[in-house]
Amino acid sequence: MTDATEADLTGGTPRARPEGDVEKIGDRKLKPATMMMGHGYDPMLSEGALKPPIFLTSTFVFPNAAAGKRHFEGVTGKRPGGAEGLVYSRFNGPNQEILEDRLAIWEEAEDALAFSSGMSAIATLFLSMVKPGDTIVHSGPLYAATETLIARILGRFGIHWLDFPAGATREEIDAVLSKAASGNVALIYLESPANPTNALVDVEAVAASRDAIFKGDTKPPIAIDNTFLGPLWAQPLKQGADIVVYSLTKYAGGHSDLVAGGVLGSKAHINTIRLMRNTIGTICDPNTAWMLLRSLETLELRMSRAGENAAKVCEFLAAHPKVEKVGYLGFLERGDDHRQADIYRRHCTGAGSTFSLYLKGGEKEAFAFLDSLKIAKLAVSLGGTETLASHPAGMTHLSVPEARKQALAITDNLVRISIGVEDADDLIADFENALKAV
Repeated sequence: MTDATEADLTGGTPRARPEGDVEKIGDRKLKPATMMMGHGYDPMLSEGALKPPIFLTSTFVFPNAAAGKRHFEGVTGKRPGGAEGLVYSRFNGPNQEILEDRLAIWEEAEDALAFSSGMSAIATLFLSMVKPGDTIVHSGPLYAATETLIARILGRFGIHWLDFPAGATREEIDAVLSKAASGNVALIYLESPANPTNALVDVEAVAASRDAIFKGDTKPPIAIDNTFLGPLWAQPLKQGADIVVYSLTKYAGGHSDLVAGGVLGSKAHINTIRLMRNTIGTICDPNTAWMLLRSLETLELRMSRAGENAAKVCEFLAAHPKVEKVGYLGFLERGDDHRQADIYRRHCTGAGSTFSLYLKGGEKEAFAFLDSLKIAKLAVSLGGTETLASHPAGMTHLSVPEARKQALAITDNLVRISIGVEDADDLIADFENALKAV
């Protein structure tokens, strides 16, 4: 431990704003894509460097002893107003603070935190919100590691859970929340679209149900994993979510060369989570934060191109005789699932570029398809510049009990595909060739 240990007991420190931050030109509010180029960074604080340097340091120097005392008076609450500045890299750092400022912009969140991985973000969120005896209500399916964390790990510490299907109606959500309300519901946790089925959660219905069943101090926050669509195609804070979670490894990082996570929301919720992050040290490192700053500059361009590619590829796949179904959000308006189509219209501004492909057959046909791909890479993860394909039932969701996999449509003929920024016609040629092996 260090002399900074007492900072673990606080909810964090307010940030000093850089000089010359431009958020408006006249009456025009700048768009996120513009603000990614410089928001939160003052070149004059770093020798005039156009881009932020990587601050590889474990601790920060005080100008004098009195300043150090004043900082810790604010940190420990002995002096009102909190503390400004930097002290120790387990708590914050220049690269992480700039990154957090820019992450918050996309969804107009009050504050944000960066983490060493998506799962460390989720774990820190859970640990900051729940205690033994509490209940987490969640949508299903979730990313397999998240389900494992809730059911197998937190379950060992006396934390309970109830779930409802991702596409649940208001009545179905009411039923589960009413049942859960007999205990202490600490958190409602959603994932939309669900991994790997692409089923959407009606966030507005969840928020309305929560507000009808829980009153005052008993009202649990709603957190949602927005990795698949955010921040370009979905912004759940506008539908009633309180906290948004990201695997920044995916679209935000976008180059399959880093692992990181993020949490966005109100200052009150973020400060609660910051307290836990400060204590257990799940902050991302300066180099990763710097790489994410690079990636955020092209986020809109990359996601837009991948989305356009996915629309073309899915049109081809849907018409192929060896394909049973394509679980692509852009097709919801054409299908019979009016409930999902309604959620899509209200919640989403785009269909994304990750989808579920159900081949005619089973594991044999899915493996033949995957093994025949030339451009698309057989790998887990999503949201990178390259196209990726995987077999959820045999890979990412292998640990999920068989009965639950079947109930959630995670079948042996399911292939999950994340479309990248390659030429769309080249990708179609690759999939057409691979389908010949099925």
